[in-house]
Amino acid sequence: MFASPGGAGTSSETPRASSSIGSPNIMTRRVTPLRSCKRRRPSLSQEGVSDCEHDHQGEGLRLHFEKRKKQKKWLCERERALCANSLHKILRRELSNAGNRGFVKRASSEKFKRMRVQQMFNTYDARENRRWKLSFLRKRSRVVEIVGAKGMIFALAHSGVCAAFCRETNKRLCYLNIQDDEVVRSLFYNKNNETLITVSVYATDNYSSLKCRSTPLEFIRRGKPQEGGMALFEEESLQWPGFVEFDDVNGKVLTYNTHKHVYKVFDLKNYELLYDISDAAVSELKVSPGILLLIHDYEGKDHVPLKILSVEDGNVLKEFKHDLLPGRTVDFVEQFDEKLLVKQEKENLRIADVCTGTCIEVANTQFMNPNAFIFLYENHLFLTFRDSQVQVWNFKGELVTSFEDHLLWHPNCNTNNIFITQEQDLIVSYCKPNAEGSEKSAASINVSSILTGKCQAKLGQGQGDEEEEMDASLVLRSPGGNRVSGDAALGDVTALFYNEERNEIYTGNASGRVYVWAN
Repeated sequence: MFASPGGAGTSSETPRASSSIGSPNIMTRRVTPLRSCKRRRPSLSQEGVSDCEHDHQGEGLRLHFEKRKKQKKWLCERERALCANSLHKILRRELSNAGNRGFVKRASSEKFKRMRVQQMFNTYDARENRRWKLSFLRKRSRVVEIVGAKGMIFALAHSGVCAAFCRETNKRLCYLNIQDDEVVRSLFYNKNNETLITVSVYATDNYSSLKCRSTPLEFIRRGKPQEGGMALFEEESLQWPGFVEFDDVNGKVLTYNTHKHVYKVFDLKNYELLYDISDAAVSELKVSPGILLLIHDYEGKDHVPLKILSVEDGNVLKEFKHDLLPGRTVDFVEQFDEKLLVKQEKENLRIADVCTGTCIEVANTQFMNPNAFIFLYENHLFLTFRDSQVQVWNFKGELVTSFEDHLLWHPNCNTNNIFITQEQDLIVSYCKPNAEGSEKSAASINVSSILTGKCQAKLGQGQGDEEEEMDASLVLRSPGGNRVSGDAALGDVTALFYNEERNEIYTGNASGRVYVWAN
């Protein structure tokens, strides 16, 4: 979700969202004080809805989720049937990009094992400073977001400068700041039409609203992004606290106009308006595979009014409320398929099935309140991040995986410094050693299995000796002629991206440089 900036004079950084291909969105928590009243156990209820209407809604919601599960089951069965055919098995092994799955699984560690720094790019160029109207665009700043697609790397600096680089020529193609007062806030690669969407603010309107622009990759490759781009959602007022959210899973775009209190859902393929939601009582809207969860204002109430909509057409699938414990703030309310996750301060996590009304509780001593979530829609699991620790849970409230060696360097996790693979089986992160008191030079890029917690590879540690033995022509050197080692490239990493198509890892650091790790 790309949140609109605050009014004039605000200096706080607004939240950024993942634009990594295949990376699920991180769900942030919300805290709202509630009035004190007599304690009672929470439950799902449908007060104000007739029994007939309640049964109809429940049946419709159940059918909706069953349809999605049947579609997924059919695809899996079709895949198994094809795999049982010997001829197809041989063809798949020889022709598929994935190849033999068993071999790929065994060789996953080898895929990363010999990765080392092969190239360095710089988002800062003193010779280009004269083109920027704003003084802060002329300053070197840290890389906050990296996107890789079709042989190109797009790096966004905290200052708002966005640069595009070509991996074939290893040269900078262009800057994506079309106007001299444009400050790019975030990026999104739309694989449906092979375009890069930039979300920007401008000095001409005092940085008060977000503007979206879609640019075909071909024009960026030519170094002329200004010739082929087009503005998106020009009729939408995306002023704070409005936002725009690109949902790669459902293929939708969600915008919120704060002045009219209207949410709008667009098709990500052609940006056509599908439907809008006009309800001033909605305090938050959550996107989940196949559905939208509308959370109505619950301040001063003993329950949370909720409504589940179909993401395709906006039809209401179910309307209900979730009772709250009095005197406790709400840490988060999240939805994934038919599972509703609710956590209140110092209380147990409750996982409710909105179809059946059953509820599972996980003790608050076992499930500590996380800083962020990542839902793994392929595996029906979710990741939690808390104080540099990563854990994997299922929707029965069971801890599935604790990672043996995956201690995040940055405790305040966001999807710009971790990456989840398309298959959702590996997590790539900037990590620190488990041992206390280790030097910062001991930082590494760790690749771990999400299902087993085992560390598959560590980049940067123990590669010094191998680099000494490399051919001189293969060693990356800085503009001054000095060797650039993996340890140097791992200092102050602020952004990370894994390009699965090219099997390359891109890291950005505090000085605005981007390093390419490859075999």
